[in-house]
Amino acid sequence: MTDHTFKRRLLLAAPLVLGALGVSGCFDDDDPEVMPTPMPTETPPPTEGETTYDVASCLQQEVAPGTSVADLIIPDTLTLNLSATAGFPNGRLLTDPVIDVTLAVIFLDLSVHSPTTLAGIPLNPPANDVSFRSGFPFLAPPQGSPPVTTATGNSFNFRTDAPSAYVRVDRMGMPAVATALIGSETKTAYNDANPADDAAGTFVPELTEQLTGLTNALADDLLDAGLTPCAKPE
Repeated sequence: MTDHTFKRRLLLAAPLVLGALGVSGCFDDDDPEVMPTPMPTETPPPTEGETTYDVASCLQQEVAPGTSVADLIIPDTLTLNLSATAGFPNGRLLTDPVIDVTLAVIFLDLSVHSPTTLAGIPLNPPANDVSFRSGFPFLAPPQGSPPVTTATGNSFNFRTDAPSAYVRVDRMGMPAVATALIGSETKTAYNDANPADDAAGTFVPELTEQLTGLTNALADDLLDAGLTPCAKPE
C-alpha cells in the first residue's frame, strides 16, 4: 500500500478529519442544567477472526515528558504554557499540522514514530499557498479578482460583551475529541458538559470505546503502510 493510498483510507475511515473540516457536534441548550448520564456509543463488533486491539497503551504513552495522550484529551481544553515552546499541543501555530499530529499520537507508537510522521506523508499541501503575515491578524490577505482590500491590524472592532452573553455550541479544545472520540449519540451530552466533567472521568468509557473502534478498523492499514500502532492486540 502506498503512502497516498494509506492517507486517503485514513481520511475516509476516521471521522476526526471530517469533523475538523466542518462536521461537528450540535449543541442543544433546551435544558442546560440537566445532563443525563452518557452511555458509550456502541461500535460494531469485530467480524469472526478479526484482530481486536487494546488502546490503553495509546492513552498512556507520552507526547512530551510528563504529558500523556490522556492528559491532552482529559479534560478537553486548549492549554498554553507561556514558559514553554509555542506550538501544538502547547497552543497552536498557524503552520501546525494539527490534525496529522493528532492522528499520529492517538494511533501510532511514539517510541517508534515521531508525532509528525503522518504530517510528512506528501498528500496534503506542505504549506499555505500565500505566506502568513508576521503581525496580527497573521492570516494571509484574502485573494480574489480583483484583489480584495484587507483591513490593517489597527482597524478591528472586538466585541466586549460579558461572558454570559455567549453560548457554547461545540467543544473544540483538542481536535479529535468532540469530533471523533465522542459518538453521535453522546455529542449533545458532551457539548453540554464541562471540563470538570471530563476530569471526573464521565466520558472516559466513550473515548475508549470510540478509539477502540477506529483502531480496529485502521490497524491493518497502519501495518500495511509500515507503521507501528500504539494499541496492542488482545
